[in-house]
Amino acid sequence: MPLTDHQLQLFKELTELRGVSGQEKEINAYLTKKYEELGLEIVRDNLGSLFAYKPSKKPNAKKVMIAGHMDEVGLIVVKINPNSLLKADPVGGLNSETLLAHRIHVQTTSGTWLPGAIDAIPPHLQTAADRDSVTPIKNMLFDFGFRSEEEARLAGIKEGSQIVVDGEFVSLNNGQRILGKAFDNRYGLVLGLDLLEHLQDVELDVDLYVGGTVQEEVGLRGAETASYLIDPDLAIVLDCSPARDSSGDTSQLGQLGDGVLIRYFDRGMIAFKELLDYQMEAADKTGVKYQYFDSPGGTDAGAIHKKYSGIRTLTHCIVARNIHTCSSVIDIDDYIAARETLIYMIENLDDERFESWAKARR
Repeated sequence: MPLTDHQLQLFKELTELRGVSGQEKEINAYLTKKYEELGLEIVRDNLGSLFAYKPSKKPNAKKVMIAGHMDEVGLIVVKINPNSLLKADPVGGLNSETLLAHRIHVQTTSGTWLPGAIDAIPPHLQTAADRDSVTPIKNMLFDFGFRSEEEARLAGIKEGSQIVVDGEFVSLNNGQRILGKAFDNRYGLVLGLDLLEHLQDVELDVDLYVGGTVQEEVGLRGAETASYLIDPDLAIVLDCSPARDSSGDTSQLGQLGDGVLIRYFDRGMIAFKELLDYQMEAADKTGVKYQYFDSPGGTDAGAIHKKYSGIRTLTHCIVARNIHTCSSVIDIDDYIAARETLIYMIENLDDERFESWAKARR
């Protein structure tokens, strides 16, 4: 099943927005506009996370929170050299091998974006040792065409300015796969919007909160405050995980095109078995593929499930190749699998199912 032009447009618009952890304002504004167009109330925490609220007509309905994070990995300016070249530190997990010579943008104090590039020394000016080594980010220089520190500062560049590596959204293989930056985790924001549009005229047994958290890449910070804001009975975290299939080894967990992830274990959470069973039921009922997955990383679920006396939490992820770069690749069959299973799970929630989950932990 191909993605619709509308779904592809959502992916293009959201992935091409820029929002390093702690500076997610562009994405916040975009989601605000979309949620308002759907006629939904918006709730916010004080860090910048926001959620569209779709209430149930049922009294005392259970609360379900569906969260994808808004932020992406990037860089932050820490120094402007006298010759105008900038020094920067990473924000989130960046692999320095993926960066040299890439096109970039830096945000000025007025909010505008200026283009530039990451400096790369040509091989004939390098020593043999230099050619065989990887340049650490702390030694990289970021060039925006200024001729002096004064010119850079007059243009609105300062310590703390965010830098984002450019990544144009592109459709691959007649639309079977798509290429872009920040699928981790604009995937989750697209799916959240897609879900709300699908459910616009559907009455649910639950109060539904769908939105985006901030600062996931630097410690799941928005997930904590959002959990306290909503205090859900169930949280479903939408995120994009690293594929492990580039070598062609099909025994590795995380194959592009093999469906939604049954993520049973990661650094931050041991999954709730009863929720994984429901996720697999949804895949079976909708006829889509799923695959088991574990990870040395984590998601917002790691923070959410520990709040208050414990929040029942499920991750609902797909994989991407080249994660945490400007050139990630996802398979649309995985997105469709995640979409169909999520719709099934939300439409089939009722008090009886919540009670069965409660009994599973007694």
